[in-house]
Amino acid sequence: MKNLLKGAVILIAVLMILNIASAGYAQSMANKLNRGLTNIFTGWFEIPKNMSGAFSKHDFASAFFIGLPKGCGMTIVRTAAGIYDTVTFAIPLPKDYKPILEPEFAFTGK
Repeated sequence: MKNLLKGAVILIAVLMILNIASAGYAQSMANKLNRGLTNIFTGWFEIPKNMSGAFSKHDFASAFFIGLPKGCGMTIVRTAAGIYDTVTFAIPLPKDYKPILEPEFAFTGK
């Protein structure tokens, strides 16, 4: 079990590094697969991201009552988009392997 956890942490770190390194490159099958796997494993980042955003704009109550539900919803959306990208990585849909969700990753953008 400990080795599985180590492997998962290493996989997430590698995927994050690849995403940062490939940010300026054209979309491709490999990028779509990478985006899909990254969003599957890091979709839960939406919860603290949205709570932090609500807290910075309002207060703790807003972070809890607005940010938490929004983060939970976006976790489902981002993970579903990741599954879609992973399953259909060989198909150039949307056109030219563009992301179906903006920002592409939970840990980038607004």
